[in-house]
Amino acid sequence: MKWKIGNVEIPNQVVVAPMAGVTNSAFRVICKEFGAGYVVCEMISDRGIMYHNKRTLNMMNVDPSEHPMGIQIFGGTKETLVEAAKYVDEHTAADVIDINMGCPVNKVVKTDAGARWLLDPNKVYEMVSYVTDAVKKPVTVKMRTGWDYKHIYAVENALAAERAGASAIAMHGRTRKQMYTGHADWNILKEVADHLTIPFMANGDIRTPEDAKKVLDMTGATAAMIGRAAMGNPWMLTRTAHYLETGELLPEATPAEKIKMAKEHLNRLIDLKGEYVGVREFRGLSTYYLKGIPRSARTKAALVEAETRDQMNEIFDRFAEQTAEREMKRAARKQAQ
Repeated sequence: MKWKIGNVEIPNQVVVAPMAGVTNSAFRVICKEFGAGYVVCEMISDRGIMYHNKRTLNMMNVDPSEHPMGIQIFGGTKETLVEAAKYVDEHTAADVIDINMGCPVNKVVKTDAGARWLLDPNKVYEMVSYVTDAVKKPVTVKMRTGWDYKHIYAVENALAAERAGASAIAMHGRTRKQMYTGHADWNILKEVADHLTIPFMANGDIRTPEDAKKVLDMTGATAAMIGRAAMGNPWMLTRTAHYLETGELLPEATPAEKIKMAKEHLNRLIDLKGEYVGVREFRGLSTYYLKGIPRSARTKAALVEAETRDQMNEIFDRFAEQTAEREMKRAARKQAQ
């Protein structure tokens, strides 16, 4: 199903959530190749943009193959947020500008940014309206259901953003206090979707293609926003897009496919950021590719200690050989029976 964020057409209902340290352009391009309809850059500091910090500006690199995509910004004052939004609007290839109102971590909340705004729908309206007035690209907002269970203003905040000119809303079904624990409340997401007239992306606890269909059916959301389930598993995106379109479940990736894709992701990250940074950033991501593969614990530990591309590739290759050998023995035993 096609839909739109402002004037930007999204080809399907599979969206990849912005994730700090994960959704750089190397990963976003992989997600697009695996069927994601829309991807969002990891959150970027308004002050980093204002001060033209080199690392910050590099984070806004957009590959021609990843459109449609959005760049997410966060900040604590309307002046700095507007300046950052104007920079993204005028100097990047992003199709959409996304405002972060959901990040729960202390270092962001302490700057009066991210999830801090969830306590005041008037502040949501004010900040979003200043940004939408200042830019030409469509503006979206990513938020959570509330600050804690006593302060859930999900509908009020979403409607405030809509009135302020937002072209779409994404909401994670947890409060700030929950962080990433407990369960996402899809009932609240349904309530929000029922009140909005702009597109709505439901996020939280979407781990399988069946989850994506269930959240869309239950909430009436326009799209399913997938986060951690796509880390080390871009096949989740292909399988979800196919399942939503046809009702058919494609098979999961094989260990050999996972290892091959891990190496490809590593090389793309190094191409983007250089070997020193790329290898260190990929250490944490590498273990996601091996999740669910038997006897991978020792390999995961080795990858976290690896210093170079060659070392990582060697570890992956050795594990691939061991896994293939086990598969051959298992097949031989099965045939013998």
